[in-house]
Order: sequence, then structure tokens, then C-alpha cells
Amino acid sequence: MKQFGLVIAVIGLAGCATVTPSPIPTETMTATIASTPTIVWFPPTATLPPSPTVVLSATPDMRPGLGSTLLEDDFSSGEVWSLASANGSSAAVANGRLVLALSQPTSFLFTTRQLPIFGDFYAEITASPSLCSGADEYGVMVRVTERMDYYRFSFSCDGRVRVDRIYQGAASSPIPWMKIGAIPATAPSSSRMAVWAFREELRFFVNGFFLFGVRDTLLYQGALGVFVRTAGDSAITVSFTELVVREVDG
Repeated sequence: MKQFGLVIAVIGLAGCATVTPSPIPTETMTATIASTPTIVWFPPTATLPPSPTVVLSATPDMRPGLGSTLLEDDFSSGEVWSLASANGSSAAVANGRLVLALSQPTSFLFTTRQLPIFGDFYAEITASPSLCSGADEYGVMVRVTERMDYYRFSFSCDGRVRVDRIYQGAASSPIPWMKIGAIPATAPSSSRMAVWAFREELRFFVNGFFLFGVRDTLLYQGALGVFVRTAGDSAITVSFTELVVREVDG
């Protein structure tokens, strides 16, 4: 399988440039800064009037069919991740953490795990923002394909959550922004983000609580990844730890 690259997408620039940290084979990771004149990486959603914060309560088991552990990544090594740095932003593994730091305004930085490829799975990872504010975002990418189709499970730094789908260069939000009490609105903080995926259904969780689900017939397998995004001029730094993936037999 082709390896994915760490990408820093600067939204709204007129041109693009590629930065390669050191001479490496062409089939391996590169760090890229590119304009996105045709792809809307983060689709706008309607601004809704203020509404009460959703408070989570105990729910029936929404993670049926969990089986044996397929993967445990303690981030003691970064060999299977696309790691690089460019223009003061980086994705790096250190001290048992995968750390994404982005200092450029209105930019999107992500990294993917090269192997394995998952179809049906249940994945958990802890996301810990240390520098994070306002509408900046961080989260998990699942079913990432070589042509960069994927689902994105996003937390904002002001306590909101949404799900986006990127497919054939077009972005949509099957779950638009909503305010949920379990999503931290301060940094530093820490949340256990999880995705249960079986065939056309994906379910999303935080700290063991079920949030919502989506059904789709376009993406059935792919890699895992994580990302951060700056919505304005402020920088963002998020650490990811304790990635666990289990099999799902619906």
C-alpha cells in the first residue's frame, strides 16, 4: 500500500510549495504545504441559535460484537506513522505520545498510520490538547483511503463535536456541529475518543458514552489517522496516546 504523507494544508493561499525535511525515497512520507482552491477541507455549517448543552446519560451497549485486540500502539516508536516537520509545525512521536503541533493560521495538519488497513473495527485513542482555543479542532480520521477519502471525528476547542466525510474531493457534514457537555472546552484536557465501525454503520463515542451514528455506503475500509486544525491565528498542540483497535463481528 502507498504510504500517506503528513500534510499541512493552508486554506486560501494563492500558490503552493513542498518542503521535504531530508532526502528520502519518493514513495515515503513528505511534508507538504499546499493551497486548497478547489477542495473545502472543512465544510461550513449553519450557525444555529444558542441551545441547551446536551448532557449524556447511561445508554444500552452500542458497541456489540467486540472481539480480540487487533492493535495496540503505545507510541514508543513512530516508524508506522507519517512524521515530519515544516515551517514550525510538526507531527512527532516522543515519550509515548504522538504530538501534532500547528502554528500556521487557518491550516490543517494530519498524519496517518500506514498499516494495518481496517474494515470493521472498534478504535479508541486518548486526545489531550495542551494548547487549544476557540474554533480550533482536533480529532480522529478513519477509513482513510490512498486517494484521501475518509471520515473525520472532530472536537472543537470550545466544546463542540461533529463528523465530516471527505469523498472524491468533496466535504460534507453528516453530523454538523453540536454542543455536548462531555466535550472539554478548555486546555489542557483529555478525552477518550472512539469509533465503532461495522459495514455501512459508524458510531462515535467519548469517554465511553455513545454520541451518535451515521450510515454510509461509500467507504468500507481504510487506515487510521489523527489531525489538528487552526481556525484562526492561534496555534494548537495536541497529544495522542494509547491507541487500541479491536475486531468487531456484528
